[in-house]
Parts: sequence; C-alpha cells; structure tokens
Amino acid sequence: MNIQVSDTAAQWYIKEMDLSKGDYVRFFARYGGCSTVQQGFSLGISNEEPYNTGASIEKDGITYFIEEKDLWYFDQHDLKVDYDEGADEPIYQYSA
Repeated sequence: MNIQVSDTAAQWYIKEMDLSKGDYVRFFARYGGCSTVQQGFSLGISNEEPYNTGASIEKDGITYFIEEKDLWYFDQHDLKVDYDEGADEPIYQYSA
C-alpha cells in the first residue's frame, strides 16, 4: 500500500494542524461515516507519533502514515490525498 500527498494537501495540513518539520499525521480507520472502501467506517486523521507503521511517506518534513493495524481499512488500495480548493479541504481517493 502506498500513500501519496499532493503539495497543496500537504500545505493544508501544515496550516490547519499547525504542523512543524518532524511532526506526524496519522490516517486511521474510524467507526461510522461513509467510505468507498469499507461500509460503516470512515477515514480519521490525528497528529501523533507512529507505533507500528504499516505505510508512510514524508513530505515537507512531515511524515504521513498508517499503522499496521489499520491497513485492513484500505482493502489493498493505495491512498491518494489531494486538495479541493472550493471546499478548502483535503479529498481522499483510493486506487487499486
């Protein structure tokens, strides 16, 4: 599984989460909500250090990661994080 974070999405996270170089953004499975890969679950985000990384990417000094225990949520799909300028928020795409 791979994670891609666009330049504009990375800048949004830095601004909105008040991130500095060396910080972390975790993507995780959250109960409830709507997802195209897992019914009844959605993607959560937090600023915390990794424990047992299953996938990660570093961009602009920030590490974006998914814990090994949350890989099931992605159902062998890659995660692409982009930015929607009109909504001023990230958008998430899952590709096989």
